[in-house]
Formats: sequence, structure tokens, C-alpha cells
Amino acid sequence: MANPDIVIIGSGIGGATIASGLAGSGASILILERGEPLPATPETRDTRAIFVNGHYRPKEMWREAGGAAFNPGNYYYVGGNSKFYGAVLIRYRKEDFSAMEHFGGVSPAWPFSYDEFEPWYSEAEQLFRVRGTLGEDPTEPFHSIPYAFKPVADEAPIARARAELKGLGLHPASLPLGVDIDAWLKDGRTGWDAFPNTGQGKVDAQTGPLAAALADQNIRLETGAHVDYLEAAPDGKSIATIHYTQSGSQKKLSPKLVILSAGAVNSAVILLRSPSAKGKGLANSSDQVGRNFMNHNSSAMLAIDPRRRNDAVYQKTLMLNDYYLSDGRGGKPLGNVQLLGKIDGNMLRANVKTVPKFALDFMAGHAVDWYLMCEDLPDPESRIMVDGKDIVMQWRRSNMQSLEGLTKVMRENFRACGYPIVLSRPFDKRTPSHQCGTVKMGDDPGNSPLDPFCRAYDHQNLFVVDGGFLPTSAAVNPALSIAAQALRVAEHIRKTELAA
Repeated sequence: MANPDIVIIGSGIGGATIASGLAGSGASILILERGEPLPATPETRDTRAIFVNGHYRPKEMWREAGGAAFNPGNYYYVGGNSKFYGAVLIRYRKEDFSAMEHFGGVSPAWPFSYDEFEPWYSEAEQLFRVRGTLGEDPTEPFHSIPYAFKPVADEAPIARARAELKGLGLHPASLPLGVDIDAWLKDGRTGWDAFPNTGQGKVDAQTGPLAAALADQNIRLETGAHVDYLEAAPDGKSIATIHYTQSGSQKKLSPKLVILSAGAVNSAVILLRSPSAKGKGLANSSDQVGRNFMNHNSSAMLAIDPRRRNDAVYQKTLMLNDYYLSDGRGGKPLGNVQLLGKIDGNMLRANVKTVPKFALDFMAGHAVDWYLMCEDLPDPESRIMVDGKDIVMQWRRSNMQSLEGLTKVMRENFRACGYPIVLSRPFDKRTPSHQCGTVKMGDDPGNSPLDPFCRAYDHQNLFVVDGGFLPTSAAVNPALSIAAQALRVAEHIRKTELAA
């Protein structure tokens, strides 16, 4: 096989979106994806298969620092983790690009402003066909282009919840979503949050940008291609070779540009496993690769009224940011509140083994299910490491006071709305769906592996474009920010690498 001009490692949000941004450039591009296309089988809408039996969870195990093994919710399919995502495509708020003081410390500034980044958010929203509306959320930053599609409609129980929150003087707003609700419901009457997408209902990395990229005959996708490590040129200034395994055979490629988009955890792992003169892996003269791992501090909250049944099918159409920039009393920020997809007894069974199934079914049928999300601050000692073949996660959670405060105030709010029972449970390390920060960008090569265009300071032909580049986690879902930066980096590559 002739070496392509560019190899993109990974077909998730970052890899697929940068491929779409490079489409039409004339460059020959190969996307290497370790997974296969996700097949349409009966399990795709079976809550017991998905949430109790873990049908789609990977076979691999990671370890906590200290030795305890766990099975991560990290998915390996064409489209990456986005095949299972909640399709929330929300912008960081303008204030997230500046230094912000939290209960647990300071969230650092980005190397550029929201205003500079805003056009890429707008372009990403168009690419992912985001449904939304402006003017409901007081924290909404400036949009140069309005949403192209109306928001996904609230079901009746959610319209009631929206009215109840408004009655408290709060500002519930429609979630920006990459969901064609009519197409989704044609394939089965469930929510989409954490359900695999095998049709066109969700605009994920595969159905959105990857489909657009593959319309270019110069862009190809190879599946079942597990990248083992990268090899630097003798002078160390560039990546010479990609080594990968496919169908049991060892293969290698030597493209002009390498774009690593394997996800925040696996991109760090590939770099750390790559041989180097100092034994610290590649792109790591700063000793920051794998460090600053962030994953959001979050909890599920069930607001239960035994007198009222919630017969919503998908539910996930509402958010609340009244506590995003302060605690509501002029204090430090708490975080974002948004609906989960509608749960059922099987989903509860996955986390609560001792309660009878009929009781779980009753709880689920009378609950409105929420997701509370607070910023996880970067910490060099919160990190991803490798130990032989093992991936080791040392997640040092930060800023937990914000999650405690958000849990307290929302419990009070839901009780005031008429829900006498409010239960909450934090998410743990098994759900790294918002993983970010392990190969962060910054202005200083002394403390950041990547420059503000995601080019590695150490290797001129290496870019890392996935959640790893994020210098902060903010308190919103990261997918749209990853996609926007991927489009921004694609234009930069066109101008600096492909223009000649």
C-alpha cells in the first residue's frame, strides 16, 4: 500500500470531524479505526442487554492506581464513543475560556478566547445538524448563526417539569441536540441516551462528519486496525512510522502527517507506549502526556412523585444553567443540570442489586431523571499511565464541593416542585464518557504537549485532536468543543501543510 499523505487514528468526534474538514483538499487520507461498524441487532434497544448484561462494553480491563481492575465504558466502533452518546452538542460558555475560580481551585484560561472560537462552534452545529433555540438560557454565549433546526419537543411530563422549574423563578432551556427524533423513534420507542445508534436518528461521528468525509474518494476508512505505537524519526522532530495490528498481522505506514484522535485515554496511551530516547513516550518533553485527566464530577438524580406517572419515552430535552456561573447567591459556580434519557427498572438494576425488580419499575415509572454535572479541574497528578499492557487510571477528583452544592440545591428545588422523594447517585470511573485533558494544548511547551492548533511541540507532523487537547472540562458535554476545534485545526492544516 502506498503511504497516504495523512493518517487519522480514530473515527470518533475528533477524527471524523477533522476528516470532514480536510475533505476536498486533494490530500490522500486514511482513517485507521480499531473497531468495526456497529451492527443492527435486537440488543440495540434492549435495556437489559445494554445496562445489565453489558452487551456493548469492551472486553478490556483497566486498573486503578493501586491495583483494582475495572471494566471501562469506552466503546470501540466506527464513530467511537459517540455511537452511545447523549447527542448533547452544547457550547462551553464564554466565561469558560477565561480563568474561573471554583470551590476546588482555579480553572485555567484557554490559549484563545470564545470570540475567536465562536465561528467554529457555528460550523460544527451546522455539520451535526443541531436542534436548538436561542434566548432561553441566561448563560448562552453569542451565536453568529442561529440553530438550523427547531429543538426536539418536550414530551408532556417534561413540559410540566419545565413549567414547574419556571414557577420557581429558574430558567430551564431546551438542550441543543444532534437528534432527528422522528427517525430515531421509527427504529424503536426508547430514548437515545446511552443507546447505540445503528440508523440515522442520532447525528454521531459516523452518521455526520464521517459520512461527509467518505464522500471524498481520496479519504478511506480501514477498520480492525489497532495502533500499537508511533515511531519518531532519528532526529526526533517528526513521526516517521505508525505501527498497527490488523487481522493478526503487524503493519506500518509512513504518512506526511499523523492526526491522533483515539480519545483522551487511548491517545495518551499510544504516546506513552511509543519508544523514545528518554523513555517517557513521544510528544512528552513537558512530562504532561497522560496528566490533567478530567472526567466531570456528576450524579444521577431521580425526582420521584408516587402520585404521578412519567410516561415519557425519550425525556432528554431540557437543561438548567442557573447555577453554572454562581451558586445562585453570588458564590462560586456549581454546574449544569440536564435530563437523562428515560430510565427503566433494568437501568436501575445495573446499579442497585438488592431492591426487587417491581420496586425499581415503580420508581422508574414515577421519576423524572436528571444529570448533574460539575467541572473537574486539571491536576497533573490526575493521570493516565501504562504499566506493561495495562492502562492505569489515577483519577484524583477535584471540586467535589460544587457537586455537593448542586445536589443540595436541586434536591430543594425538586421538592419545591412537588417531588417528595429525591434520590441521587454519583457516576464513577466506569463511565469515562467525558474524558479529556491528557494531551492538553497551551502556549507554553514547558507545560503543554500541544500548541493552540493541536500540533505537538516536539514533532512537527503530529496533531492530537480529541478530548485530550481540552485544557479544561468546563461543566458541559465536550463533544461540540472537540468538533469545533477539529474544524479549526483542519483549516490550519490546509493553510500550513496543504497549500503548496
